[in-house]
Amino acid sequence: MADAFSSSSETVIQRVLDVSPNGNTPTEDLQQLYQITETCAFISEHRFAKVALQFPDELLVDSAAVAEEIERNSQAKTFILGDTSYGSCCVDEVAAEHVGADCMVHYGSACLSPSRRLPVMYVFEKRPLDIQMCSASFRELYPDRQTHVVVLCDVNYDHAIGDLAALLIPEYPNLVAAELVVEGEQCYSHGRIKSINPEPCPSEDGGAEIVCQFGRRFSLKSGSSLKDYRIFYVGREGATLRNFMMTWNRCSFCSFDPVSAKGRVESVNVNRALMKRYYAIERAKDAGVVGVLVGTLGVADYLAVIRQLKETLRRAGKKSYVFAMGKLNVPKLANFLEIDVFVLIACPENSLLDSSEFYKPVVTPFEMEVACNRDREWSGEYVTDFRHLLPGGRSHVPMADQQEDDDRTDVSLITGALRSHNLLSSEPVQSSFGSSVVLRNQTLTVANTNSAASFLAGRSWQGLEQKLGETPVVKAVEGRRGIAIAYEEEGTS
Repeated sequence: MADAFSSSSETVIQRVLDVSPNGNTPTEDLQQLYQITETCAFISEHRFAKVALQFPDELLVDSAAVAEEIERNSQAKTFILGDTSYGSCCVDEVAAEHVGADCMVHYGSACLSPSRRLPVMYVFEKRPLDIQMCSASFRELYPDRQTHVVVLCDVNYDHAIGDLAALLIPEYPNLVAAELVVEGEQCYSHGRIKSINPEPCPSEDGGAEIVCQFGRRFSLKSGSSLKDYRIFYVGREGATLRNFMMTWNRCSFCSFDPVSAKGRVESVNVNRALMKRYYAIERAKDAGVVGVLVGTLGVADYLAVIRQLKETLRRAGKKSYVFAMGKLNVPKLANFLEIDVFVLIACPENSLLDSSEFYKPVVTPFEMEVACNRDREWSGEYVTDFRHLLPGGRSHVPMADQQEDDDRTDVSLITGALRSHNLLSSEPVQSSFGSSVVLRNQTLTVANTNSAASFLAGRSWQGLEQKLGETPVVKAVEGRRGIAIAYEEEGTS
């Protein structure tokens, strides 16, 4: 690998970073780890000609070997998707369509969010789990054998959950193990994952409630609800566990880390986390200009929630702009100082973005609805799946209609300014006095209807001026070559 701190322009520009081959999986282990035989059978059964293989960053080292094995054992042409635009847990159908793929094979961790465009096969890593150590840790965390417990896991440990449940259920009669499910008829897996209809999961005979969310499904005892259960999670700390804890925040959580082989009571203060999210909601209430960040192009119904969100913002008297910029970072969002708050549309595991380092808050669609829809109250319910906010969803709340002489106000908890809650009507009203429109903003003063333009006009620097027709035409000359630290014609000192 070339020296990263070399001052030579040529070596820096043409520098090549080598990937160490020490992390490669041995050839004899590829079959078991990546289920190559099952994958080839899936491809041949459906006669797919072009197959897109999506790998997360940590598995890219094996991508070439896996693709070679699949092509050798099937008639399909493979394409490796090495870098997805958004989270690697989501199926990147857009990238697959760029190469005209007939289907996708998704490797590694997955959020199991439903997709619509292409058939998808999931191949999990099947990471090792010590069943004896895990069961021993479970007994220490739950000494009462009558405790109602739901066992959840990361998808990469699902292959061992059946054995764990078989070992513990004789001792814990009220234990329930969740199974992996995914919506749609085009999703496949040779593990325990099952395909279900997109309709809500019905209740079993006898009135037992079935919980079906985040790609997991489990049945509760008749006459009980989820808040009566404790949750035991098998997997490493990360976005999956955080999503579970925020959504089912009335349940106590324990976890077992298969890498360290240690169990613990999750002591994360969920109430404190919810209060931090509530602060972001207050910022959203004060916002006049909102940026809608498109954080997924593969999760079903993302276009529908964008349309609903834009309409909600319009009726709340806020201006909105839509941004599609791939993976988010601080410098990208810092380019848009006109935006008061951003709302991220992504899968449930990626929507809870920690925006403490960003210049402006980043909220979820649910939090933005709490800020704009006065009929939706902030309560113990927390929604991370934006599909539940759509009409027909389990958490859908219609936007409040404007009432005559209804001009509710309150005081911002952040700025202390007076804030109005009067909403625009669902249909734009045509004025009989011409095309001029005067709106009233949240401080009860006349609002500027072109916030971004007014912000730009107030900037000291507004970009390069074109000066068309004022710049003389001159012959092009060769400029400097290299990088600023050492141009080639300057020589070395």
